[in-house]
Amino acid sequence: MEAFEILLQANFWAAAIRIATPLIFGVIGALICERAGVLNLGIEGIFVAGAMAGWLAVYLGAGLWTGVAIAALVGALFGLLHGLFTVILGLSQHVTGIGITLFATSAAYFGYRVAFPSVTEPPRIMAFQPLDLAALKLIPVIGPALAQQTALTWLAFACVALAALILYRTPLGLAIRAVGDNPASVDAQGLSVAGLRMGALAAGSALMALGGAFLTMSAFNAFFFGMINGRGWVCIALTVFASWRPEKALIGALLFGAFDAYQVRLQTLAGGIVPSQVFLMMPYILSIVALVLVARRADYPRALMKPYIKGER
Repeated sequence: MEAFEILLQANFWAAAIRIATPLIFGVIGALICERAGVLNLGIEGIFVAGAMAGWLAVYLGAGLWTGVAIAALVGALFGLLHGLFTVILGLSQHVTGIGITLFATSAAYFGYRVAFPSVTEPPRIMAFQPLDLAALKLIPVIGPALAQQTALTWLAFACVALAALILYRTPLGLAIRAVGDNPASVDAQGLSVAGLRMGALAAGSALMALGGAFLTMSAFNAFFFGMINGRGWVCIALTVFASWRPEKALIGALLFGAFDAYQVRLQTLAGGIVPSQVFLMMPYILSIVALVLVARRADYPRALMKPYIKGER
């Protein structure tokens, strides 16, 4: 019974939303890239680079929102680098993405060691604080949970709505979806396939970097090695789970956040009887099961991972 009561606690849902927030940024970013036909496996490294860049900017004296902007800019630059190799030069998206992850991660760690060569623990910053939204507390369970969130969580929700609006209600969104399905038809209309894909990569990678920035500037107040912990790869899986639709991406991220928050509380209830590793792998097992159930019905972009060369059939 206690295991069920956890689901009715505002603190549980507050934790689930916090865990889901970087995934929301990441999965929307991956979705935009893939809708344009480019698989961005650089997401894990872009998370790390965004986390480091935003945090370091604030530590050096920039404002919090300036740090967010710098993190997004760094992410966009890595996205453009990925596009240079995959869109312009037509190289393997898999290999280039892994290379971007290794490069971005190594650059972030190297920069940290150069900036702080002798620290024994990560320096701290004044992170985003929860917004004081008293009216939300009147809503049972979910209201108090939302009232505990910071501005970056609300920005993540806004990005979901904005992505859905642009992709399905604007000519730009139609062009992005078309370039991911049939780039030749986009080219025939006089639009730039390379330009659309590069723009999608820049925007999507900027959002990925915000996922990392959330961790160092909202969830925590420091940067440390290993803090991303595979979140980028989870976002790639959630993109498939969501069938490349923003609203389903939000649901998938919240489900994973709920699974993760739930396993922590189940460990406490179990009292050491069950090995902790069993609980730690629960969110990933449940995510794999959900992915298997929906993957066969997923309507994937037809030109995903296919380089487009003008005039070539």
